[in-house]
Amino acid sequence: MSIRSYRDLEAWRLGMNLAVLVYGLTKTFPREELYGLSSQLRRAAISIPSNISEGHQQGTKSYAHFVSLALGSLAEAETQIELANRLQYTTEKDAEGVSLLAGNLRRLLHGLRRSLLTRTNLNLGAPLRK
Repeated sequence: MSIRSYRDLEAWRLGMNLAVLVYGLTKTFPREELYGLSSQLRRAAISIPSNISEGHQQGTKSYAHFVSLALGSLAEAETQIELANRLQYTTEKDAEGVSLLAGNLRRLLHGLRRSLLTRTNLNLGAPLRK
């Protein structure tokens, strides 16, 4: 299957699934967290597929940078889920579900970034064509 759009990327699809899962999870957070942890977690989760889609529209080197940003947002979201779990805003089962999805997404993002950086390095060493 060829990749014609960011929507064809499994990483983007998993990122969207994670964002939807986070939105559902944060609906159960205490009201006083509406502008705190809930908002922060939602922004981090939304940032993941957003960076993948934005980067897909860029050149290879820039795309790799956007994938790195998505990885950073993923780490941020995982940290916030852990905090929510420790504060007992979520169940252990729900936190484990998010962690499993996040782990799969992290592996895909690392592979995508590695592929992009390899392609960039190959292009940097290639002779110019006339």
